[in-house]
Amino acid sequence: MAITSFGVNDAMAVKLWSKRLDHEALKYTDIGPLIGDDPDSIIHRKTETQKGPGDQVTYAIRMQLSGAGFSENQLAEGNGESLATYSDRILINELGHVVGVKSEYTIDQQRVPFNLREEAKSGLADWYAKRFSVAFFNQVCGNTLATDTRFTGLNATIAPSATRIIRQSSRASDDLLVAGDTFTINLIDKAKELAITATPKIRPARFAGGSSGGSMSPARRDFNKTLTDKYVMYLHPYQITDLRANTSTGQWLDLTKAADMGRGEKGMIYSGAIGEYNGVILRSSFDVTNGISAGGALVANTYRAVLLGGQACMIAFGQKNSQTKYRWNEEMFDHKRRLEVSAWTIHGLKKTVYNAVDYGTVVVSTYGAAHT
Repeated sequence: MAITSFGVNDAMAVKLWSKRLDHEALKYTDIGPLIGDDPDSIIHRKTETQKGPGDQVTYAIRMQLSGAGFSENQLAEGNGESLATYSDRILINELGHVVGVKSEYTIDQQRVPFNLREEAKSGLADWYAKRFSVAFFNQVCGNTLATDTRFTGLNATIAPSATRIIRQSSRASDDLLVAGDTFTINLIDKAKELAITATPKIRPARFAGGSSGGSMSPARRDFNKTLTDKYVMYLHPYQITDLRANTSTGQWLDLTKAADMGRGEKGMIYSGAIGEYNGVILRSSFDVTNGISAGGALVANTYRAVLLGGQACMIAFGQKNSQTKYRWNEEMFDHKRRLEVSAWTIHGLKKTVYNAVDYGTVVVSTYGAAHT
């Protein structure tokens, strides 16, 4: 019986593996659900660089009009208000990696019960997932100590705007945080208050999959699923433990006794979430960055949680006319005894900043240390 198979370096095999890498690289990272093609996404994917030449995308914001306008017996002519617009841009560049393994024709493959070529592909997917996560948090947490752009989305990082950072106990800088300045639930309220009163307002992101519960008709519930507007906040695991362990009145443990703060929501963004409070979905990531001192040094035992709204970050890919966002290549060496597989992509990732002010992020710095 004839059997169809795809060997190493087969043109179709390379394309299929590239598609699998494209799917798995973001699926394996906890920021995958944040990415979307519309402005209501936390990470807004810009597609211009996939459609034509160019290594950057420039995007703009128009500020709200603030003039009083005119009324009866008042002149309209000559009393117009000029539009205020600001722009930002994201750069794209190459990022790739190579994995070397022994080929299927060697004793090395014979000795192990797994496919070395398949493990190389899985390793590259894991590598990209971790790199995207690290780059994202270096950007949105404002980690200016990360200067190698391979770890910052191929764009330079920018410190949090002075009007977009909150510190526990109102400390003036991250290095002044002390052991008692741990994460508490009121910081979520403060971050959201800052977001909705900021100019321009930090818009909540819009997610599919929300549910209002109750006895609504299926059609009405489906309509509501498209109107789930929430903020998302990422905390370091140490901050999560501090939040949950606080037994004071009005804190996390006290509130969770009375209500399930995450009930009724089934969307992707809720997958892995630790709960929801005051319209803010709480998620945990080990890649939330450390604090930075006023003098520009890393501060151990401090972490920068970050509240995220719509278009907090931009992402763009290259590869004009490509079916996938990744290139996959395999090369045989040493008389087909050694195999090298490589993957690379052209992309960029950047925090959105207009007029020197962070557009969709609020950083929350607290003390945080291991509890074991």
